[in-house]
Amino acid sequence: MRTEALMIKDYPHEERPRERFVQSGPESLSNHELLALLLRTGTKEESVLQLANRLLNHFEGLRLLKEATLDEMTQIKGIGMAKAVQVLAAVEIGRRITNLNYDDRYVIRSPEDGAKYVMQDMRFLSQEHFVCLYLNTKNQVLHKKTVFIGSLNASIVHPREVYKEALKRSAASIICAHNHPSGVRLEGAA
Repeated sequence: MRTEALMIKDYPHEERPRERFVQSGPESLSNHELLALLLRTGTKEESVLQLANRLLNHFEGLRLLKEATLDEMTQIKGIGMAKAVQVLAAVEIGRRITNLNYDDRYVIRSPEDGAKYVMQDMRFLSQEHFVCLYLNTKNQVLHKKTVFIGSLNASIVHPREVYKEALKRSAASIICAHNHPSGVRLEGAA
């Protein structure tokens, strides 16, 4: 005797993985629910949650799934080329994030280091640019952002814009710089 598969549309709205992700964040979802979000759809016979669960069971969890090949993925009923590529792309993004190396960040030890870091990009600009460098506790550049682009000879910026990015990046310090369109001088302040 065959029973009907419970499809996502049959779940109460607040119990669906996408809605729970939005309401409570990704940490509130199980591995198979996160995988279901990547797969997006199931098959006529099974819901996307059932397909995601079967995929995880086939690879005995995330540890072997991260090593799966395209061919191995597409051998599973319900996983075509598009779904396999989506899952493997997400796995690769996770691998790259894990392998990020912050040791090669530019370190600013003096005002000259800060000027050198922004000089090439700002030297020949035709308008004034107000640029901020956001640094970590080791004075490594976390982020560089053009906060405001002004006119030929003026650049007005509100501190709110400078600090908003600093808070977002958890910066320990900020270096602000602006150019002079003539390319003659570059000023900075910490």
